[in-house]
Amino acid sequence: MTTATALPASELVGRFSKPQGFGDATLRSPRADSIELLGGIPDPHVLPVAQLAAATERVLFRSGVPALQYSRTEGIAELRQWIAAREGVAVDRIIITNGGFHGLSLAIQALINPGDLVAVDNPIFPLFLRGLELATTNILPIPVGAAGLDLDALESQLRAGARPKALYTVPDFHNPTQGSLSQADRQRLVDLAAHYGFVLLADNPYRELYFGSAGASHREFNDSENVIHINTFTKTLGPGLRLGWLVVPNWLKSDISALRSRQDSHSSTLVQSIVAEALTSDETLFDATLDKARATYGNRAQILATAIEVETQGGLEVQIPDGGLFLWPRIASDRIDPAKLSESAKSHGVDYQQGAFFPSGPGTDAARHLRLSFGHVSEENLKEGARRIGLAFKEQS
Repeated sequence: MTTATALPASELVGRFSKPQGFGDATLRSPRADSIELLGGIPDPHVLPVAQLAAATERVLFRSGVPALQYSRTEGIAELRQWIAAREGVAVDRIIITNGGFHGLSLAIQALINPGDLVAVDNPIFPLFLRGLELATTNILPIPVGAAGLDLDALESQLRAGARPKALYTVPDFHNPTQGSLSQADRQRLVDLAAHYGFVLLADNPYRELYFGSAGASHREFNDSENVIHINTFTKTLGPGLRLGWLVVPNWLKSDISALRSRQDSHSSTLVQSIVAEALTSDETLFDATLDKARATYGNRAQILATAIEVETQGGLEVQIPDGGLFLWPRIASDRIDPAKLSESAKSHGVDYQQGAFFPSGPGTDAARHLRLSFGHVSEENLKEGARRIGLAFKEQS
């Protein structure tokens, strides 16, 4: 009997950066007594479980069971038509994906060559950088603040000669800062993309989760030939569906389809069919689900923000966001070490994402922040989590 010898992995895999805590911590098995304020996870009670179950039964009892067969690379017609109508674009610009991150991966592989420069948010959703390193690690960090991407800083870099192939940003309820681009800034960003010849990767998983008025529209993104608009049902219908979509510019449609056909061919026909059936059989379902989610998350954001201010006695500077699934409070005192605060909080049974996980480059105070999620955490546990963070503050003060 011979002993198997481990062969080396590819050079690509060998170049992967080592995780620094983000992502892996979110998906780990939590301690039984721990309150996890880690990931942007929707509350299962706001998801349309009964409607999806009923849709599943109808789909599986159709004659011939087409949902168990192969389907088109771009996605099934019923789902693409529903999305296209909501986006206000032609159906042939919609590509169904296995969630938002898969959409980002397709965009990266379709556009970016090794060594290409890509402008990115700073601070940033860290998992985008993990996906980007499959193609390039050459990035140009652009500051992000309370009003979203700093377009003055971006334009200054462009005028100085920077020529990124693409720019990545989260335009609505930014992860982690929670800022959103105004209507005027969306148009300005699209105009900069057209003038300087880069493609905007507009990553929009939180766009529907606003707490008050709807805010800025997405027409500028969907009307531009310099934008790939990345969207997902993950935060609205459930991450387990692994279902999202791209709105792609006309010139990239065939290339994205060709790329996808050489990977996994298409997203699950069954999952697409279930979601399409649920959405098209009840035209009020999606918006009713969103209304429930907005009310739930808006209330939880208020509860957590208030509790944090009280329990830390102002030690965390908190702003209530207009939408999304996170708070981004800042540690007020420079005497408190953020890493030690995190360890102390864990010892008290509460865990969150450290701000130090989010910078894409220098020039940000992200390390002085905490990212606290509230989507899937009960109101009672949010208050208790804030109390435990308060205990950690007292130990570190």
